[in-house]
Amino acid sequence: MSDLSDFSKTTPQLETVDVQSIPTGIEPGSGSGRMKFGEAAPRKKNIPKGLWTKCGKCAELIYDKDLEENLKTCPSCGYHFPIAARVRLASLVDEKSFKEMDAGMSSVDVLKFTGVASYPSKLERYQKSTGENDAVITGLCKMGPHKVALGIMDFSFLGGSMGSVVGEKLTRLIEVGTRKKLSVIIISTSGGARMYEGMFSLMQMAKTCGALAYHSEAGLPYISVLTHPTTAGVMASYASVGDLIVAEPGAMIGFAGPRVIKDTTQAELPPGFQTTEFLLDRGMIDAIVTRNQMRESLINYLDYLTAGMTKPKANRPPRKKAS
Repeated sequence: MSDLSDFSKTTPQLETVDVQSIPTGIEPGSGSGRMKFGEAAPRKKNIPKGLWTKCGKCAELIYDKDLEENLKTCPSCGYHFPIAARVRLASLVDEKSFKEMDAGMSSVDVLKFTGVASYPSKLERYQKSTGENDAVITGLCKMGPHKVALGIMDFSFLGGSMGSVVGEKLTRLIEVGTRKKLSVIIISTSGGARMYEGMFSLMQMAKTCGALAYHSEAGLPYISVLTHPTTAGVMASYASVGDLIVAEPGAMIGFAGPRVIKDTTQAELPPGFQTTEFLLDRGMIDAIVTRNQMRESLINYLDYLTAGMTKPKANRPPRKKAS
């Protein structure tokens, strides 16, 4: 799982001082350094906490309201902050068109995993903090003129790790999309397979790819959207087999982390290794799309990918025979 320290939200304790009101004329060695009679005391204005966020790239302080309105992207440098799955969902689909699937499905501790904290306690903690039952939201929706089977992963739930529930929800989504002849879009962000479920989590790689293979045989499009970070088992399975693969700028995309690769190969890695821009230059992804342009771009891609598809015929009454 990648290090997301760059994404930490800061609420710096800043204060503004009126320079003109700073007392002058205090002589060295004058004891307590009391101000002269008639001089004003310095005025301090404390900025309330929780109103500003520091950009992880350009260090600009951004007003939180402006950041939310800009879909968590820095207005100065375009840096993409993490975003909740529900917020991303609202930015992509037509209003009130999303019909969620398998919302009540949640993971169980099949292996009775033991560690510093138990798996059930971790699940409970993340369910409370995120409001989600697991690391992916799936459902059917409309995006412009297109009906779409849409899945969105959430990194804030156990690092977006793929366990049995994530794999099952995505497989069901793809199968419904195949039956209903819908395009599938999956937006990925993940540190990989969920270690608490061992081999069960690794089996989801084959299961999701198998469902996508049937979807492809039906001549239906699948668009994979990669966001920061998309790594390990997720990247090695459904995230990398899209008919079209697009990614947000600056995202970390790969299998193993740069440190592991460097230690294994004993070689210096090229600048920008495993970033969106690096992979675009080498043909791994097809396009870089900013978050603010993602909905419009996906609709345009769907227009192109579905242009040759046969539209279902409307139910019409049988034509009367001529007398």
